[in-house]
Amino acid sequence: MNPGTSPSLTLDELTAWTHRIAAEVREGKHEIHADASERWHVRVHCDEQVDVWLISWTEDQGTELHDHGGSAGAYTVVEGQLTEVAWSGRAEGGSLVDVVRASGETVVFGSRYVHDVRNLHPETAVSVHAYSPPLSLMHFYDVDSGRLVQRAAAWTDDPEAPAPDRLAS
Repeated sequence: MNPGTSPSLTLDELTAWTHRIAAEVREGKHEIHADASERWHVRVHCDEQVDVWLISWTEDQGTELHDHGGSAGAYTVVEGQLTEVAWSGRAEGGSLVDVVRASGETVVFGSRYVHDVRNLHPETAVSVHAYSPPLSLMHFYDVDSGRLVQRAAAWTDDPEAPAPDRLAS
């Protein structure tokens, strides 16, 4: 499917998806795995409008500073705690803000949101993530002198794809 050919879901609809799957996880309807060597993740739903993932995070596992390539999203922490570092401000002037996301908390974000999510706690964390339109591209960033600098991009439908080392020149 080409991006833009199907209407994207609203942030409320994305939240409803993460809440529904989170409730199913709490009811034992989804099997969760924890792997200390890499974040475990599984796609639980995908159609033309939304892509929904279940992810477990053991201590010190995390992403890199990234966006979702034009997709809006929501995530709900089902178990444990996650620490989110989000970019606040414009690309040319801003800062990173750290927030601990507790079990039951939901974060919603627009298509330009840049963040890093990780588990800094000994307990395994579990979260549900929904993206609309479905994830197809991620950009990865560094911060240099208060500026957000894109360092890599990856075409992917997998939110756990590793970041490429550098942008191709």
